[in-house]
Amino acid sequence: MIKKIIIALAIAGAIIFPVTAKAAKITAVKIGSRIDVTINGKFFTSYIFADNEKYPFFFPVNGPFTGVSVTSMRNAEYPHHSSLFFGCDLVNGGNWWQEGLERGRIISVNAEIAKQGGDTAIITDECIWSRPGAISPIKDRRKFIITAPSKELYQIEVEIVMEMLTDVHILKTNHSLFSARMAPDISVRNGGTMINAEGLKGEKETFGKKSAWIDYYGKRGQGFEGLAIIQHPSNPWYPAPWFTRDYGFMSPTPMYWPENNKETFLKKGTVLTLRYLVLVHAGDHIQANVAEAFESYSKR
Repeated sequence: MIKKIIIALAIAGAIIFPVTAKAAKITAVKIGSRIDVTINGKFFTSYIFADNEKYPFFFPVNGPFTGVSVTSMRNAEYPHHSSLFFGCDLVNGGNWWQEGLERGRIISVNAEIAKQGGDTAIITDECIWSRPGAISPIKDRRKFIITAPSKELYQIEVEIVMEMLTDVHILKTNHSLFSARMAPDISVRNGGTMINAEGLKGEKETFGKKSAWIDYYGKRGQGFEGLAIIQHPSNPWYPAPWFTRDYGFMSPTPMYWPENNKETFLKKGTVLTLRYLVLVHAGDHIQANVAEAFESYSKR
């Protein structure tokens, strides 16, 4: 009887995604300079921390609908965009964002699997921001909690604790902090949708606007697939304004809109905790319940 009701509601449009009765099984394995994560036996993502990379990042980030990555990297237009990543330019004269390892590199020194199996995988890491001939300005501790609330939704809960090892001076830059480079086929340029919590769409409406979240998705086959980034209300600068591009980029980027419109200063010993929730989902922002996910996340 219950099954018949669920089917009827789904046909009527009242239920888009039925609740998954059985929790997903999530496993993680460390292989050389990456950690691979699978969900119910299907490859989801790799956390990559290789010595020849600018910074650690996640790639691919495979969607639950197609199994194809919703993010891209080594894009010909901007090859320094590496899928789902964290970095910053113009820090104490260095660059922890764009090409050139000699300009600055965020080095993973302790990437580990803290938990795997069951319904959760947890990856932790410690990173040092290094540049030849210069004092390291920042070290950070990272924790990524990966879950799959349903077969249509995967989550990466992100916590990055940054500690200033010296006085830090960040010039005004559009290259800062947590970012996603989307796959070209779901970009706004190719018919996709980028929408924020206020319902504003595309680069023209969302660029520079403060918002709790942005979702970026596009049509794939007979359905939709995308990725949302949600800022936690406890973050410094919340809600940070967004740097957005119709070609497929989004980042809550406070360093491009500093209070004095010139620079950001952080004293030695300052500790900043940055939290984000990444939703990798089938469907659009309504079907993926992004607004509801923000409400729940904001209470944690």
